[in-house]
Amino acid sequence: MGLLQPESGLLFWMTLAFGVVFIVLARYGFPVIVKAIESRKEYIDTSLDAAREAERKCATLEARSREIIEQAEVRREEILRETEAERKQLLAEAHQKAESEGARLLEKARQQAANERQAILDDAKREIAALAVSITERMLREELQDRQAQHDLASRLMDELDSKNRKSWTSD
Repeated sequence: MGLLQPESGLLFWMTLAFGVVFIVLARYGFPVIVKAIESRKEYIDTSLDAAREAERKCATLEARSREIIEQAEVRREEILRETEAERKQLLAEAHQKAESEGARLLEKARQQAANERQAILDDAKREIAALAVSITERMLREELQDRQAQHDLASRLMDELDSKNRKSWTSD
C-alpha cells in the first residue's frame, strides 16, 4: 500500500467521520456561525446607516451654521449701517445745537453790548445835564454884568469840566 492510495476501509471510515462531523456542524455549528455573521452584517449595516444619517445631519448642521453665519453677517452690517446713520444724525444734531447756541450767545452778547452802550449814553446824558446845570448855576451865582465876562467864565468852567472828564474816562 502506498501513500497515494489509501485502503478502502480507511476511506470508508474517513468518509463516515467526515459525514458525521459535517452533519453535526451543519445542524449545530453552521447555524450559530451564520447567525453570528448575520448579526454582524446587521450591526455593520446599522452602523453604516447611522454613519450616513450622522453625515447627513452634519451636512444639514453645516449648512444651517453657514446660514446662521450669513444671517449674523447681514445683521452685523445692518447694525453698522444703523449705528453710522445714528452717529451722523447725532453729529448733525450736535452741530445744529452748537450753531443755535452760538447764535443765541452772540445775540445775547450783542444785546448786552447794546444795553451797555445805551447805559453809557444815558450816563453821559445825565453827566452832560448835570454839567449844564452846574455851569448855569455858577453863572447865575456870579451875576455877571457883561457878556465877555460870562463867556470867559463859561470857557474856564468847560475847560475844568473837560479835564475832570478826561481824568475819569482814562481811569475807567
